[in-house]
Amino acid sequence: MRNDSNSRLVYSTDTGRIDEQKAVVVRPKGDGIVRIARQTSGRKGKGVCLITGVDMDDAALEKLAAELKKKCGCGGAVKDGVIEIQGDKRDLLKQLLEAKGMKVKLAGG
Repeated sequence: MRNDSNSRLVYSTDTGRIDEQKAVVVRPKGDGIVRIARQTSGRKGKGVCLITGVDMDDAALEKLAAELKKKCGCGGAVKDGVIEIQGDKRDLLKQLLEAKGMKVKLAGG
């Protein structure tokens, strides 16, 4: 087998599963302000609150999202470093995040 920089192992019966190196996604640093925006476009009229600018890793974002969903009594998700909370609960989310010591702004309409 050649060891060129252009070659890679495609199939082998003696090594088992081949795991590719996963690329680490680096998010740009924000300005330290957490923004809460309401969005309905592309969601069939259903509104969600998007929380952006939280400077945490993925595991901490998942934990924060779970806590916010539980306190708001609604569903949501974490996608690409943005926390989505179902419904228009911006005022409650602002209070909860400010209680955690974050600087929060309401963005959008």
